[in-house]
Amino acid sequence: MRECIDQFGSLIWSIARRLTRSHADAEDAVQEIFTDIWRSAARFDPAQGSEKVFVATIARRRLIDRLRRAGRHATTELTDEMESLAWSDPGTQAETCAEAQTAAKAVMQLRPEQRQVLELGLLQGLSHSEIAEALKMPLGTVKTMMRRGLLQVRQIMGISITPVDEVQP
Repeated sequence: MRECIDQFGSLIWSIARRLTRSHADAEDAVQEIFTDIWRSAARFDPAQGSEKVFVATIARRRLIDRLRRAGRHATTELTDEMESLAWSDPGTQAETCAEAQTAAKAVMQLRPEQRQVLELGLLQGLSHSEIAEALKMPLGTVKTMMRRGLLQVRQIMGISITPVDEVQP
C-alpha cells in the first residue's frame, strides 16, 4: 500500500483538490479512494490500460459518487470543475500519461455531438438516460453514439477490438 501511495498519491491528491470544496474534503476523499483502490486491486488488467489509468478511473468515479451524495448533481459548477480533467487540453496536467494524451487526440477527431455524449458519460459520470434527457436525444441514440464513439477512439488509438461473436468459450 505504501508503494501505491508513493506512486499515485500526488495524482489522486491533485484530482481530489480540484473536485472537492475544502482541504478536509479532499483528505477524506483521498483516504476513501485509496481504500477503494486496495479493494479493487485484483480487478486490474494491464491489457485494459496502465496502472495510472486504473487508479485515476477509480479516483474519478469515487469523487463523482461523493459529489452526487453531496447533492451537486451535474451542475454548471461540476462541469467547470470537470473541465480541468477534460481531454480537450491534455498537455496542461503534469500527471497526464501518454495514453491519456493519445486518447484525448483521438476523442477530438470525433463528431462534436459524439464527443459531447462521451464527455457527459465519461467525464461527468452521467448515465445513458441522464445524457438522453440533457441532450434531448432518444436513449437508443445515446447508447449507439457512446458505443460507436468508444470503438472509434480505440480504432484511432490502434487498440485491437475483438468482437464478442468471435470470442471462443
